[in-house]
Amino acid sequence: MSDEVYHNLDQLGQSSDLPASPDEAVLETVPNPHAGTDYLVRFACPEFTSLCPVTGQPDFAHLLIDYIPGDTLVESKSLKLYLGSFRNHGAFHEDCTVAIAKRLVAAMDPQWLRIGGYWYPRGGIPIDVFYQTGPAPENVWIPDQTVDGYRGRG
Repeated sequence: MSDEVYHNLDQLGQSSDLPASPDEAVLETVPNPHAGTDYLVRFACPEFTSLCPVTGQPDFAHLLIDYIPGDTLVESKSLKLYLGSFRNHGAFHEDCTVAIAKRLVAAMDPQWLRIGGYWYPRGGIPIDVFYQTGPAPENVWIPDQTVDGYRGRG
């Protein structure tokens, strides 16, 4: 793949500040070098943070994002910056998890995407949030989203 396909990237290889909010973050995409081949891409983000919109207290999650690309891939640095932009963003667990999925779908139009948001306990209750765009394709190996259980979870 020639460097010409990367001409639209403004963050990769550059010093990039963390966006002030998810709305300000830019998700960049690159052409899929194996378009037409079905395969799974997984991103694991074990240190995701956001803020409770009511108390302002930090919330922590382990996110797993799986997708089967179409014609484009999300560029990983832009994804890291996007996820990092939630650090000072107030939103409930469900909102964060589903908003991330929808933004990724809008940016790259994958064949299939799912996200598991495994939120650490606050007030003694862990909240797990799951979203996917439709049934998983049968012709691609899709591993389980296994995340270690919380202490005290049955």
